[in-house]
Amino acid sequence: MESNALTAIMLPLALGIIMLGLGLSLTPADFKRVVVYPKAVFVGLFCQMVLLPVACYFIAKAFGLAPALAVGLMLLSASPGGATANLFSHLAKGDVALNITLTAVNSILSLLTLPFIVNLALRAFMDDDKTIPLQFSKVIQVFAIVLVPVALGMAIRHKNLGLATRLDKPVRILSAVFLVLVIVSAVLKERANMLGFFQQVGLAALAFNVVSMAVGYFVPLLVRLPTRQAVAIGMEIGIHNGTLAIAIASSPTLLNNSTMAIPPAIYSLIMFFTAAGFGMLVSKRAAKDEAATPA
Repeated sequence: MESNALTAIMLPLALGIIMLGLGLSLTPADFKRVVVYPKAVFVGLFCQMVLLPVACYFIAKAFGLAPALAVGLMLLSASPGGATANLFSHLAKGDVALNITLTAVNSILSLLTLPFIVNLALRAFMDDDKTIPLQFSKVIQVFAIVLVPVALGMAIRHKNLGLATRLDKPVRILSAVFLVLVIVSAVLKERANMLGFFQQVGLAALAFNVVSMAVGYFVPLLVRLPTRQAVAIGMEIGIHNGTLAIAIASSPTLLNNSTMAIPPAIYSLIMFFTAAGFGMLVSKRAAKDEAATPA
């Protein structure tokens, strides 16, 4: 009963608060900026929506993940970035404006791409007779718990910038607290199997994290985007919204499978360390390129 109450009430509430915090930092200009960075936005979205799910599929196969763990990792690959990516991008001297734009656009597009990728993963890794739970009604539920709080946050910012500014820090703190609670609850629910899960999916999650950042950084450089934009894209697609993935996996009205929440939970712990290391490696080149750019 307590577990059901936690997953049915706390998870959507946690996600709603985190999405509200994202909305407080967004303006309509963040969506219009697509016109300013069309190539960078296209490359970032292509990496996120095409290259990462393909890479994730082969990583899950290569590590021989159990079906539910493989779907959980695929679910994570389809989840957009968030405010944490913006912070790490700033510290690594990335193009934070591009991060914000990618977060805004990807959050909207993921309402369609995320169920599509998860459905493919369920067909690929689960038994043939498994039902596909993310049907249209489920997409509407994801839409409600993701987009509505974002729209509310943007509306608050538009109507009262001072209030949005004052709310920003406490909402971020509350978001971090809820993120910890969500991860802890997912881990506690599967505590008996946690060591086995970590042995099964830990290296796969680490490999996927490293591949995500590498794809996000080197693909933009290959198509001759500036280093700062490559850093931004690397952070954006390397730091996934693990809370969204955990909420969708655990919610009784969506996937309702706590095992699928384990890969996002483990990934959410790993990514802070790898993102810090990645930032240290690329920030020097970004600073050097920025200094060499004429004012």
